[in-house]
Amino acid sequence: MSTAIAPVDAGPRKSSDLRGRLEQLLAFAGLIVIVVFFAIANENFRTFSNITAILFSTVVIGILALGTTFVIITGGIDLSIGTGMTLCAVMSGVFLINWNLPLGLGLLLTVLFGGLIGLVNGFNVAILGLPPFIATLAMMLVAQGLALVLSNSAPIYFSVLPAFSEISTGEIIPKVPNAVLVLLVLAVLAAILLGRTLFGRYTFSIGSNEEATELSGINTRKWKLIIYTVAGLFTGIAGIMISARLGSAQPATGQGYELQAIAAVVIGGTSLTGGKGSIVGTVIGALIISVLNNGLRIMSIPQEWQNVILGLVILGAVYADMARKRTT
Repeated sequence: MSTAIAPVDAGPRKSSDLRGRLEQLLAFAGLIVIVVFFAIANENFRTFSNITAILFSTVVIGILALGTTFVIITGGIDLSIGTGMTLCAVMSGVFLINWNLPLGLGLLLTVLFGGLIGLVNGFNVAILGLPPFIATLAMMLVAQGLALVLSNSAPIYFSVLPAFSEISTGEIIPKVPNAVLVLLVLAVLAAILLGRTLFGRYTFSIGSNEEATELSGINTRKWKLIIYTVAGLFTGIAGIMISARLGSAQPATGQGYELQAIAAVVIGGTSLTGGKGSIVGTVIGALIISVLNNGLRIMSIPQEWQNVILGLVILGAVYADMARKRTT
């Protein structure tokens, strides 16, 4: 395997880093504005229980978004993460309840099952050359169907396994749910993976110019296969976290999560055309999505209008991405 990679001019790279930090600051400022608005508009938004609910909601969206960030930076997309998460949640029930496996082994197999979903996506995209949209759309339908078949279209409850719920709702640190710690740890690992490793450099390089990356001696198909597999591992972890929080594996839980996770990634500054993105921005984007969902619900905004507002926010993020592309 060659590790050669096209040299990057320090000047433009430094300018790009500065622009990226400014965009993260703008996204963070946007988050603060939204939080202040809802805090003033409705006192229930400021309660500790509601803040905890927002953090719990951010965990699932955030973990899915972390994995999706790698895929989108390559210029790809993964529409299967929502139903893939559901299938992984169901598989955790199969491993732990139906098969009665030890907790640690059941969790490991669930995460690996998520990686298998990502591996299949990566094989279809990187090896067979299918468009990511089509390949992952097909996987979305497959995962949705398998989740219903394996669960007999009924929830699998974890009431006989209280230690499983502790993964999400327990508190190793007082007042800080374990789920939030899991998100923070995964975010740090993802940031290191993206910013400090060869994996991250190749992810950006493929998204910036896949042909040039291939010509520089890098096996882009192999790395895209790995990138989709890594995204699948995050999907498996998200499946564990949502079923641990709910105390059950619901066969229709994940529908719509893929759009919220992708929206979080885009709002956080990752370009849909690839080559640009950050983990910090993705976490901020996930918080924005969760705060919007929670704040609009507390203000009793009808679900239809919540969808309209969320859609407009996503459109705004895409327009901003297009504007950035035109100015660079």
